Amino acid sequence: MQRVDLGEVEYEVAAKDMREWVEERVQGSADDRLFLLSHPPVITYGPRTVLDDLPVEAAGIPTVPVDRGGFATYHGPGQLVGYLVIDLHQRGPVDIVHWVENGLIEALGALGFPLVRRETPKGASSLVGVWTEDGRKLCSIGMRIRRGVTSHGFSVNVAPDMTVFHTFTSCGLHDVTMVSLAELAAEQGKPAPSESDVRDAIAKSLGAR
Repeated sequence: MQRVDLGEVEYEVAAKDMREWVEERVQGSADDRLFLLSHPPVITYGPRTVLDDLPVEAAGIPTVPVDRGGFATYHGPGQLVGYLVIDLHQRGPVDIVHWVENGLIEALGALGFPLVRRETPKGASSLVGVWTEDGRKLCSIGMRIRRGVTSHGFSVNVAPDMTVFHTFTSCGLHDVTMVSLAELAAEQGKPAPSESDVRDAIAKSLGAR
């Protein structure tokens, strides 16, 4: 899988480019790719989002409807976003969300952060993502599969402004506590990993899988 580092990209620009990346993969003119980037502050929300979960006042942060799975989430500086454009026809039966969860757990575990995935009880809201052992959420995942090719992906809170998560209902979970690697590192009494370290660990883990 090819790694592509993009730096900071406006969400709307990345969304437009993503449609082109998917079409390239469908046509076979590009290989599987992992795009690593960040966005200026934006709250995106999937079609299942209850509008009451969005902020009444977003302090100037735009809200953008998107065509991925999942609910509302925040993207901004200090958060690493990964978009996966993968042809599932080449991989056989695979639960792509669990594949991503396990890859992130492996990558961040290698950096010294023990994390877990959670099963969603029947009738409950989705617990997709990567969590601390005490139930806080570090990584969000929302994907789409079209013509056998994935798009969208995941976000990892490295060291963003966490106060934004208090202005809306993140991931459709009213009692969720979002956390960052910087906060977890402080709790462990060690320096926070750089975004570069996180990028490298995730690219290595997902590439190997």
